[in-house]
Formats: sequence, structure tokens, C-alpha cells
Amino acid sequence: MFRSKSEMVPPEKALSGRSEPMPRSDVHFVQGTSLYPPFPEGTEQAIFGMGCFWGAERIFWQIPGVFTTAVGYAGGFSPNPTYEEVCTGRTGHTEAALVVHDPRQVTYERLLAEFWEQHDPTQFMGQGNDHGTQYRSAIYTFSDEQLDVAKRSRDHYQALLSGRGYGSITTEIEPASEFYYAEAYHQQYLAKNPGGYCNHGFCQVGYSEVRSQ
Repeated sequence: MFRSKSEMVPPEKALSGRSEPMPRSDVHFVQGTSLYPPFPEGTEQAIFGMGCFWGAERIFWQIPGVFTTAVGYAGGFSPNPTYEEVCTGRTGHTEAALVVHDPRQVTYERLLAEFWEQHDPTQFMGQGNDHGTQYRSAIYTFSDEQLDVAKRSRDHYQALLSGRGYGSITTEIEPASEFYYAEAYHQQYLAKNPGGYCNHGFCQVGYSEVRSQ
């Protein structure tokens, strides 16, 4: 029996999921852009897990140069899970935001700066009052270059945190596997529900020099 939502479920004990994806919500409620590929030529993708995905997504859609955002489930084992299944801790997924950006307008490191600053990357298997593997901090990359930049940004931010007496970063940094879009009602949730739950905000230490990019 799987005992704790704060322990990763073994792949062989993960829920089976399903072959059919969630019903689609094709257009970004705020940007009016497509949530699904193909995306415009020259854009790049990034995936960030930083606790509840509602607030995480809102952080990124407000950044100039971001073409579109979407929320979904990443880093786990169960294909096309429902939100309720992810909440059991038995899919292995974390709540995540997909960010599609134009690197000529906003750098990947600029996105990483917001990622590090707007949640607590030292909190293990949770964020704020939300606890469990679905709220773990994660960066999933789409290229060797992204992987390298993400790891270097982690080391940079760890040095800043350590200098202020904070703990060790627990963020998972791995190549991206399948991103499963969440249900339509989760997409751009805080634009549709301005008073909705959000636990994101400046947490500890500024990422410093890239904040002005």
C-alpha cells in the first residue's frame, strides 16, 4: 500500500491513467493565443513546477515575450491523469506550467529568475501549506542547453540563498517527458477567478542581475 503523498510512488504502483487526453480548451483566456502546438517558429518551450499551478501560470503569462502558457501534469508516470488522480499522489506527477516564449524577447534565464524568486525551492515535496509530490519544485528542460542553464541558475541561486542562511534547493531538474494538459477549467484559472487561491509571491532572495532583463 502506498503510504504517503510526500513519497514518490514507484512506477509499478502508479495509477494506470488513460489513453484519451482531457477535453481541450484551445485558446488562452488572457492572451488569445493557442495552448497547443504547433507554436510559432522561433519560440521555445519550458516547464516549471512550483506548487499550485494556478499561481505559477499567472506569473509567466504576465512576462513580455511569453507567447502562451498552460497548466498540466509532468514528471510522473500515469498518462492523461485527472486532477483528482494527481491529488492522490499516485501518479508521480507534479502540477506544472508550460511556458512558450520568444527567446529574442525574453531569455530562458529571465524565466528561471521568476521561477526561483516566486516560490520556495528549498521546501521538500510541498509548497507553503500544500504538501505532497504534486507540489514539488521542478524544472523540465527541452534541450541540453536549457538543462545546462537551469543547473547553472540553480547553483547561482543556491549561493545567494546560502549567503543569507537559507537551506538547500530541492528542485528536480530533468529533461522533459510528456506534458499532460490539465482540465479546461484549470487553464488560466486566476484570470477566470480573480479571487482564487494563490500562494505565490517573492519568497526569499532576489536573483539579482537578471531581474532587469
